[in-house]
Amino acid sequence: MDWRQYRCENFYDELCESAGLPRPAARKLAEYLQALSEPELAERRLAAELAIKVMGISFTVYSEGKNVDRAWPFDIIPRIIPLSEWQKTEAGLKQRVYALNLFIQDLYNEQKIIKDGVFPAELLNESVNFRKQCIGVKPANGVWAHICGSDLVRDNDGTMYVLEDNLRVPSGVSYMVENRLVTKRVFPELFEATNILPVDDYPAQLYDTLAALSPRPLDQPNVVLLTPGIFNSAYFEHAYLAQQMGIELVEGTDLFVADDDCVYMRTIYGPRRVDVIYRRIDDLFLDPEAFNPESVLGVKGLMRAWINGRVALANCPGAGVADDKVVYAFVPQMIKYYLGEDPIIPNVPSYLCMDPKQREYVLANLDKLVVKPANESGGYGMLIGPRSTAEEREKFRRLIESNPRNYMAQPTLALSTAPTLMEDNTIEPRHLDLRPFILSRGSVDSTYVTTGGLTRVAMVRGSLVVNSSQGGGAKDTWIVDLEDSAPPSPTQSQSQGAG
Repeated sequence: MDWRQYRCENFYDELCESAGLPRPAARKLAEYLQALSEPELAERRLAAELAIKVMGISFTVYSEGKNVDRAWPFDIIPRIIPLSEWQKTEAGLKQRVYALNLFIQDLYNEQKIIKDGVFPAELLNESVNFRKQCIGVKPANGVWAHICGSDLVRDNDGTMYVLEDNLRVPSGVSYMVENRLVTKRVFPELFEATNILPVDDYPAQLYDTLAALSPRPLDQPNVVLLTPGIFNSAYFEHAYLAQQMGIELVEGTDLFVADDDCVYMRTIYGPRRVDVIYRRIDDLFLDPEAFNPESVLGVKGLMRAWINGRVALANCPGAGVADDKVVYAFVPQMIKYYLGEDPIIPNVPSYLCMDPKQREYVLANLDKLVVKPANESGGYGMLIGPRSTAEEREKFRRLIESNPRNYMAQPTLALSTAPTLMEDNTIEPRHLDLRPFILSRGSVDSTYVTTGGLTRVAMVRGSLVVNSSQGGGAKDTWIVDLEDSAPPSPTQSQSQGAG
């Protein structure tokens, strides 16, 4: 692997400042990889593929009306961020999620931010994720989104931006942990020689966050993870997190709400009361009594039990009101309004199609912008202007004009790249993003942020779409504390198996 042949011009590269010159935090990795022969490199790639198969790391995609399980696409060259930079990012994420929780609490109660003219009332009136059933509710510590996944991207000048916030049922954290386990099997020497901050404490941190929500003062509250079932695309993660936390993985049919408004789990020993539910089901399917009466995934009466304080739900129903790409544009104002601070991490500049002047600009520049619907996820429903056809742009023109509230646009960022190993053992730059996970416990100081997060990478040359459902892959993310340590030798461990 000759780093002098690596070409990363025109984009900010996470590992290399220029051809042949790795960034300081990546030098040990670059030296190590360069010392490997081609057979040794191929051996490590095979070790990663075998580990993924043995560990059963998979994800589900929907193809032609069928669910297809696929092995997790993984690149063995990690993304590296120095600790000194990450500390600022961590502080910015804590600030952001704290303000978002204050915003959600405000919307379902006093609505001061609307009365003071900071957030437009019409935006709330047309929100598809505002739940009238939650009006007047005040969950413990004012926290609505206990688990958040915020997507970060880096532009050409090295600036880190928040691209979007995921506050309903954010997914992907299990892959962050599993990516680390796979990388440790492939490059154990590097973990001995480099001070890489750990990520394996996340399940314990998540359990502590959930257990603290219990409405009963117990040493061991009964916490469960509510899944839609095996056909859900994130079922691997549901099962993994439940197993790692040592809690029950349940479906809606395993639970019921009794006359005392408490939630119980059916067991072979009889009903057992449930204190906390980590729900991985969308709001509208959570309770057929309160939302969609046709739902067979949720639990009848669950909202009633939650509102009456008999059970805790994470994330709270209604948190998705802030999980809206149009609402996203107002987060800097939220931070200023609620905290009196400037945002530590900026938003990507955004144009709201509901504003006539901004809509006019968007329609005149569809070939230059990325247009997003307010509530789609997974990279679906977007228009990437520079790569679009005239027919696609005309389609989006009609969509925007028919429902301007539902669309926003952003400039096409020159997303940062990182070296990615190809099938022929060459390295090429591929675009990527980063999803850290934030656990909120009621204050900025008590908020937990993963050290790094899930780095998603577009495996196709030139592509900006990193979602696994659309051909993206993943890398391990290293937060490196730069300390003097001996460079590792690849000869210390010549063969890495899957076990």
